[in-house]
Amino acid sequence: MTQSPDYSFELAAQARGLLRVAGTDEVGRGPLCGPVTAAAVVLDPARIPAGLNDSKKLSAKRRAELAAEIMACADWCVAHATVEEIDALNILRASHLAMCRAVAGLRLAPDHVLVDGNRLPRDLGLSAEALVKGDGRSVSIAAASILAKEARDALMVDLAQQYPGYGWEKNAGYPTRDHLEALLNLGVTPVHRRSFKPVHNILCQDKSVSA
Repeated sequence: MTQSPDYSFELAAQARGLLRVAGTDEVGRGPLCGPVTAAAVVLDPARIPAGLNDSKKLSAKRRAELAAEIMACADWCVAHATVEEIDALNILRASHLAMCRAVAGLRLAPDHVLVDGNRLPRDLGLSAEALVKGDGRSVSIAAASILAKEARDALMVDLAQQYPGYGWEKNAGYPTRDHLEALLNLGVTPVHRRSFKPVHNILCQDKSVSA
C-alpha cells in the first residue's frame, strides 16, 4: 500500500510550540533552461484540500484543481532563482535561494519550516527540518510541490512562445531528445543554463568552430 502524505510532521512541530508550520519544495533542478521555482505553503489545518500528494503523482487536471484550492485557503508564496543565479551559485544553492524567497514571501513568518530534501538552505534563518521525499510525506510540502510545478510549467509555456522550436510547452525545459536536438540545430538561447553540461558543450563547440 502506498503511503500518502499527512499532517503528522506539522502536528509534531506544533506539539513543541512551533504553531505556524510551512512546507517548502522546489521544481526545476533538472531542466537545461529557465529558472528554478519554489513554493512555500502554510495550510489551515481545518481546510486541508483532499488528495494532496507529490505533484509528480498527480494528473495535470488534478494538479491544477488542487493548486486553485490551495491558493484559496492557505498562506502561500511562489518564488524563483534566475538562470544567471543558477549559473553563478550552482543548482542546489539556487534551489535553496528560491525556497528562502518563497518562505520570506509568506504573509506571516512561520515558526517552523518543513523542507523537501536532505539539506536545509543555509540562509533560511528559521527553525526547520529536512524531509527526504517530503512531498510524499507531508501535506504542506506536497502543497508546495503542486504550486511550484504549476507556476514553473506555466512560465515555461510562456518562454516556449518567445523561443519556439525547443518544445518547452511539453518538456518544461528537461533534456528530452527533442530539446537536445533543437539545442544542436537552433543553438543556445538567453534562458539556457550555461553551467549545465549539454549547453556548456555546445557553447564550447561554437567557440572552437569560430576560433
